[in-house]
Amino acid sequence: MGDSKNFLREIAPLSDEDSFLVFDRVKDSFDFPVHYHPEFEINFIVNGKGVRRVVGDNIEEIDDIELVLIGPNLYHGWELNTCKCKKIHEITIQFHNDLFHESLLSRRIMMPIRDMFNRSIHGILFSKKTAEELKIRLLKLSKLDGMDYFLEITSILYDLANSRNQRLLSTYTVDFDTFDDYDKMKLVYEYVQNNFAEKITLEDVSKVASMSSISFNRFIKKRTGKTFVNYINDVRIGYAARWLVEKDMSISEVAYKSGFNNIANFNRSFKSIKNCTPSQYREDFSGMKRIL
Repeated sequence: MGDSKNFLREIAPLSDEDSFLVFDRVKDSFDFPVHYHPEFEINFIVNGKGVRRVVGDNIEEIDDIELVLIGPNLYHGWELNTCKCKKIHEITIQFHNDLFHESLLSRRIMMPIRDMFNRSIHGILFSKKTAEELKIRLLKLSKLDGMDYFLEITSILYDLANSRNQRLLSTYTVDFDTFDDYDKMKLVYEYVQNNFAEKITLEDVSKVASMSSISFNRFIKKRTGKTFVNYINDVRIGYAARWLVEKDMSISEVAYKSGFNNIANFNRSFKSIKNCTPSQYREDFSGMKRIL
């Protein structure tokens, strides 16, 4: 989110020969600033209630246990905030964005992981139930070695991909070029990114995807977890949130530039997605920028 000059570009200590890197640590604070890197990252935190998480344009306080997947080059960070615990347990898994080649991801058994990777450009928060179910396996990871280590993390990725009640965190996304060139979702993504400021109808996007409106509605729900209208609104609010932080524009200017034809509709949509008003969001996120 924002100009990359405001954020730290982390050089992950992964060599080209490595597959996965696992950090397992117990700590009493988070002092690493908001940053980004080209690697995928899974972050699992226990005893972190009150910690504040930033993923793209999303800011939330976390619960006592959480599990998040961060896509390549998506800004993210955690800060202590109101957390009082002195034994926060954090497990971080990083892996190269080309570890799983497209030829492998296109196999039927890998499709759930491929779809999850595509969604991770927003950051994915997995349900508390999923985090609890995977807790023991994640805690044992740093004790594994060799092929057991590789296969167990791949198995965890598969279970995450098929888990229920996943939630996308950021409405803003970085440029992402790992969609399959022949994937209909890539065509839809590019069309919406190029036209979100204008009126977009279901019929327009259905034609881009060469599908009927009914089929496209099912398709977009399956690929994004959202209805067509909610998907468009998320993209618009994503850009609006970005401009509220980066640009010196009035809220009404941001609303119209991001594709909303009236300020009331913009405020209502913004609050439903971000759980705060545009002005509150601008104030909240500008505070985060000062920390950096």
